[in-house]
Amino acid sequence: MAGFMLEYLSETEGLGLRIATAGTHTVDGQPVSMRTRAALRSVAEVADAPVGRHRSHQLADADLDRADLVVAMEADHVRYVRRRHPQAAGRTGTIRRLCRELAPGPGPLGGRVAALGLESVELHADEDVADPAGRDEEVYQACARELWDLCRALTARL
Repeated sequence: MAGFMLEYLSETEGLGLRIATAGTHTVDGQPVSMRTRAALRSVAEVADAPVGRHRSHQLADADLDRADLVVAMEADHVRYVRRRHPQAAGRTGTIRRLCRELAPGPGPLGGRVAALGLESVELHADEDVADPAGRDEEVYQACARELWDLCRALTARL
């Protein structure tokens, strides 16, 4: 959901961001679930945007080599990157931490990200966006609304 929202915001606000999504434990090629589609439609600002082209993709070194910033939804995702892809640890943070601590532009993003020391910050569970997988529609919708707010806050800093 966050990748879709960040892509939408980049396109509609002319931010020129290149957004790529990947997961830490995925089955490649899976389409967006029906609950996720319904949750995205519940966010008025993106309700009419087409969701169909997204497919799941397992995170790989090549994805990280191209990334200036890796936005994770949970502290465990950051830990995964630190363990499996240590070369990207300094560019990987939770969306909540980035919304709180990333200095707003206009300086180069790489320098602003490096200043955070993400490779060694202590991670906390309160940084997590709760994964709605397997839960009911209301939980998905609440997650979508939360992510919309976080994505808006993050793009304001990029």
